[in-house]
Amino acid sequence: MPSSNPAFSRGFPGAPNGPGAQNGTMGYGQPATQQPWGAPAQQNPYQQSPYTQQNPYAATGAQYMTMDDVVTKTGISFLVTVLAAAAIWAVPGQAAMGLALPAVLIAFVVGLVISFKQIANPAATLAYAALMGIGVGAISEAFNSIYPGIVMQAVIGTFGVFFGMLVVYKTGAIRVTPKLTRWIVGAMFGVLALAIVNALAAWIGGGDGLGLRSGGPIAIIFSLVVIGVAAFSLLLDFDMADEAIRRGVAPKVAWYIAFGLLVTVIWLYLEILRLLSYFRE
Repeated sequence: MPSSNPAFSRGFPGAPNGPGAQNGTMGYGQPATQQPWGAPAQQNPYQQSPYTQQNPYAATGAQYMTMDDVVTKTGISFLVTVLAAAAIWAVPGQAAMGLALPAVLIAFVVGLVISFKQIANPAATLAYAALMGIGVGAISEAFNSIYPGIVMQAVIGTFGVFFGMLVVYKTGAIRVTPKLTRWIVGAMFGVLALAIVNALAAWIGGGDGLGLRSGGPIAIIFSLVVIGVAAFSLLLDFDMADEAIRRGVAPKVAWYIAFGLLVTVIWLYLEILRLLSYFRE
């Protein structure tokens, strides 16, 4: 099942040598014949790939990734982000904003490398967390100087959405299906396209472009849509973490999962921060 999160868009670098898995892989540890979730993979002797290689992410011995690994690595990544944000906030004057843009640009490049190379490495994930923490900290300080108290409101709102979607996922109130995934991925591409068109319209014609970031009713509706898409993306990310555990991947893959969750939560936080600023205006 693909995920809308850029870190999970190509699937996990899993290995089917975990509990309940079958021998024989194709590519990144995928079963030789893909079956629906929960069903065992059937070995087909006529579909063996002559190019099958040892998966570098395959767990060895009895060392398999658990949910505790995911929670621990994700918690460490968020802690690094918060500490970096607090450190940049403490920088006096306007120096913080001067560091924000380079940090975000470098983080963007690091994030692309992690996503496309599927790097499950603590150094890469924590470097991204620290760089984004610098950017998020500077942006938060700028918003809070204009709208005092808005950052705390955005943080509370972000974690409220996060834990709310976690409860929804764990209780099965909304099931992650192929149809739901297609809808969310399509919505993400739609949001991205609208944001690009709005930016180009503002750059070419001046003003607020399509009005998606003007602070008016259209901007409020657009932000609510983006927050909704980001919230549903969390469902896909939770599901991908469960899938990685079912495949029996190595514990280090938890760093890759932590990176993906960090991407979604930061996106969600920044959009909530923007929406709250509209209401303050």
